[in-house]
Amino acid sequence: MDTFNAIPIFVAVADSAGFSSAARILGISKSAVSKRITQLELQLGARLFHRSTRNLSLTEAGEHYYQYASQANRAAKQAEDAVSELLGEPKGLLKVQVPMTIGQMHLASFIPEFIERYPSIKIDLLMDDGEVNLIEQGFDLAIRADDLADSSLIARQLVPLHSVVCVSPSFYQKHTEQLKSPSQLAELNCILYSYSPNADVWQFNDENGGEFKVKVAGNYRVNNSFALREAVIAGVGVARLPTFVAYSAIQKGKLIALFKDYAMPSKNLHAIYPERQYLPEKVRVFLDYMIEKLGHGTAYWDEF
Repeated sequence: MDTFNAIPIFVAVADSAGFSSAARILGISKSAVSKRITQLELQLGARLFHRSTRNLSLTEAGEHYYQYASQANRAAKQAEDAVSELLGEPKGLLKVQVPMTIGQMHLASFIPEFIERYPSIKIDLLMDDGEVNLIEQGFDLAIRADDLADSSLIARQLVPLHSVVCVSPSFYQKHTEQLKSPSQLAELNCILYSYSPNADVWQFNDENGGEFKVKVAGNYRVNNSFALREAVIAGVGVARLPTFVAYSAIQKGKLIALFKDYAMPSKNLHAIYPERQYLPEKVRVFLDYMIEKLGHGTAYWDEF
């Protein structure tokens, strides 16, 4: 039984390639992880990991043990999921990752009501623009604004993510004649989002399906959409902003949305989670809650 109880710890260490990272995933101390691995090696009579000051890797015995231990660990989780689905009672720890800006401006505000609705669920929310490995780091679900790359994961589309070109009222008054067509943006100071792969090339599609691109430039580049919005409100220049960032400022009259007869390329917001035979009820109700709050097909932040 001691050996069986050590399997989730062994798998976490192997998947994350470290005692510290496994401890964070499991919510226990590093010393407790190290102790259980040492005990497991003594019980099996074999060394499972090569240890050094910088690296941790499986030994030959460890690789053989991992093949079966990982299967046993997945089977145990599936057994828990099956019981949870049968009982229909959402409970347990739910680990979720969301992008930083959309998490701060929208998703985090939903969490208190969700906890009130489902008091038996504990939320561990990570707001980070980096792409975590859901399986290795023990996450149940992630909200991402990109396409699914990992075939071992399931993606559920939530809402589209649109962009809009914005300026402040003062900037608009000063440059009205230069803001009649998207092609004139090449003449103006454009603030750029540095994480975008096409930060200085803005694409527009007209109502007839025509497509054209404008090369833009400016004196300010930043890697955060909220900071980008604040610079536009201050009158620094023109920016292409996600509507989930711009909408409230547009509604309040702090920003003016330009070129409404044109569409810009869009992405989709997805909920991504590991493929399982039984989807845990805690994940299912969180997905349904996100859809309820964000909207069905069109996000509430596109209404301006």
